[in-house]
Order: sequence, then C-alpha cells, then structure tokens
Amino acid sequence: MSRLPATPGVGFKPQHFAAIRQDARPVGFFEVHAENYLGAGGLPHAQLTALRADFPLSLHGVGLSIGSPHGLDRDHLARLRALCDRYQPDSFSEHLAWSSHGAEYLNDLLPLPYTPQTLALIIDHVDQVQTALARPILLENPATYLLFQQSEIPETQFLQAIAQATGCGLLLDVNNLYVSAVNHRRDPWAWLDAFPLDLVQEIHLGGHATEDLPSGPLLIDDHGSAVADPVWALYAEAIARHGPLPTLVEWDNDLPDWPILAAEAARADAILRHAGLAHAV
Repeated sequence: MSRLPATPGVGFKPQHFAAIRQDARPVGFFEVHAENYLGAGGLPHAQLTALRADFPLSLHGVGLSIGSPHGLDRDHLARLRALCDRYQPDSFSEHLAWSSHGAEYLNDLLPLPYTPQTLALIIDHVDQVQTALARPILLENPATYLLFQQSEIPETQFLQAIAQATGCGLLLDVNNLYVSAVNHRRDPWAWLDAFPLDLVQEIHLGGHATEDLPSGPLLIDDHGSAVADPVWALYAEAIARHGPLPTLVEWDNDLPDWPILAAEAARADAILRHAGLAHAV
C-alpha cells in the first residue's frame, strides 16, 4: 500500500530540477511516470536518484494497459519490477484503462465497458501486476469521454469490487471524476458521494481544457493548466470526509515555472492542514 506522507506532492519535471534543489521546502513528495525511467542510466536517473535521497517517491504507470483483453506485457512488467527494486517507491499506481492492442501501443488511456466479464479480467490483471511487482498497487479512476451501452456496473462500484477482490488501493483523481461527470451530464457531487473513499490512499489533482460543443461543454483531461475551482471544491470535500491524504498536483503540458506549480501544492497543503485540524478535534 501507499507509504506516502499525507502532504502535497507534484509530478517531477526535469526543467524544475534546479529550482527544486534551491527551494528549502519544496513539497512532501515527487511522482514520476515510470515509463520515462526504464532506461539504464543517464541524466534522468541521475536527477531521480538525487531526489529519491531526500524525498518520498511515487511511481505512476501509464503503459501497463491493465484493461487489455490480450493480456499483460511480461517484459514490461519485468522492467517495472526492476525500476521498483532500484528506487523502492512509496507508492506504485496505474490507470483503469487500456492502451494496447496486440503489439501496438496507443498514446492514450482508453475506457472500458463496466461488465462482469471486464471486472473479472481487471481483477486477474491487477493480481498479476501485484505478484510481478511484489507490492500492492493503487488503481486510478479514469477521465472518460464516452459510455458503453454494455456497461452494467457503475464505475464507483466497479472500482470498489476490484479493490476488495485484489487488496489493491484506489487513487482518486478528482479532476478525472469532474471531467467524466460533466462530459456525461452527471452530478460530480453525487459521483463523489458514491466513491468508496475508505479505499482511497492517494489523490490526484490536475487541470483540464474545455471545448464548447453544440451539445454542451466537453472537458479534456490535459494536465496543461491550473486546477479549476470546481475541482478544488470537490477535493476539499473529499479531504473533509476522509481526512488528509497524499495529494499530487499534476501539470504535464504547457509547464509553468516552478513557483506557480509550488503555489498549487501550497493550496492543497492549506486544505490538508485544515482537515487535519478538524479531524484532530
């Protein structure tokens, strides 16, 4: 399970390395996309090794394709195991999605139909991943742009069933929840009400883009801007209910200077501290 501190963290980007090293109190932890560090050495590993010496680390997978009906890539799993053995991360997470078809890999995280058959497949794959990595993982709720007519199980119940069957934890991406709810014309607060917060061990926050279509707004989870106010409100409510949790601010595109990203983390920190005081009373 996650051993990350219940503090704000950010996704590490090499462009920020020098500023981070000069910041006396940057953040509580860093997260990197695991697939960016599957090489043997070089500057990426030199920087990550330096950060790992001083900070807790989260590895976030984006290429396992846990929802693929063609099975998991054993070689990829072996490389991820070697990376985990090398850095001993405090958390490893992946997405409830698929991104491969046979030997072809797609640069996207694609949705799944929520059916009993898919549920059995995901449970089997999560078990395989946890066995291969010799550690429990966290599974993240997706941002989705379409629904399947075949889906029989609400997403929140689907995630809960996976966690209960495999012993994995859940990673609640609040921006993904909001994006999905708006895209499917559903109430994000009701979606949060249904989410199994007792199984959540980490939270992600990120920005999204909006496209105005004749049918209404379409939100795109692009991690290219500051966290939106409605997402902050949902996050504050989730933390108020659960108590403080490790909280990652993701900003992967149109990167700002380090102080802007650090300010986003500071906003999360204020919410975490308020919730910590409330739960201590």
